Amino acid sequence: MNAKAPVMFVGHGSPMYALNPGVAGALLQAQTHRFDEVEAILVISAHWLTQGTYLTTASNPATIHDFGGFPHSLYKLSYPAPGSPELARKTIATIGAKSGGRQFDVKASPTRGLDHGVWVPLRFLRPQADIPVLQLSLDATLSSADLVQLGAALASLREQGIAIIASGGVTHNLFDLRMHSTTVAGYATRFEQWTREQVSQRNIRALENPGKLTSDFSRAHPTQEHYLPLLIAIGATDESDQLEVLEGGIINHALSMESYCWND
Repeated sequence: MNAKAPVMFVGHGSPMYALNPGVAGALLQAQTHRFDEVEAILVISAHWLTQGTYLTTASNPATIHDFGGFPHSLYKLSYPAPGSPELARKTIATIGAKSGGRQFDVKASPTRGLDHGVWVPLRFLRPQADIPVLQLSLDATLSSADLVQLGAALASLREQGIAIIASGGVTHNLFDLRMHSTTVAGYATRFEQWTREQVSQRNIRALENPGKLTSDFSRAHPTQEHYLPLLIAIGATDESDQLEVLEGGIINHALSMESYCWND
């Protein structure tokens, strides 16, 4: 491919998103063509939180059903995309190169499969499951600035035809979910709008420090793991990328389904 592969930040919602895609799922399905010419897809999910950074290297990664208490039909779903040990080795070498003075030590994970933060959105983004998928863990020891630099280290993969998808959520307060509610929490709306504005302006420093700049962050994210993949995503972009905002809405009172797509 001539153009750089795309970067996305995807709001993956709950596992039930796989069965009830709604508006957000339709918006992701409309992005399928962006992956027609990519060599592989690298996904960072909020659901593989580690001490240190790991990358899947399996030839045929399993579909992990890392949740409980959902309908039986959800556990029957799979995403049989291949892996690529060869691309994984090259990716580890690329990420391990110094970027802006920061060097990342990435270890191989030969038995890890793909968690629902990966395969649920990919069922809409690439339902054919015909492109190799690698999953990079979310290293809990890295600072916000480190995560942006990690994204910058991933950026050169785009030149090699590897798309980058960061999977989390603009808001993720599970303590405030109200299933099937038609009301939307004010803090969720405000933080979604704040985040969209910072992303649109490419205000990376603000995105690194949301807790200092908006009081809504602590309620939108009682824990930060669903927000942090966004920092990797924007770090993998540059000023030449065109941003598309996919306004998936806020469901269950407090769960943002918004996604972002950057293309060269």
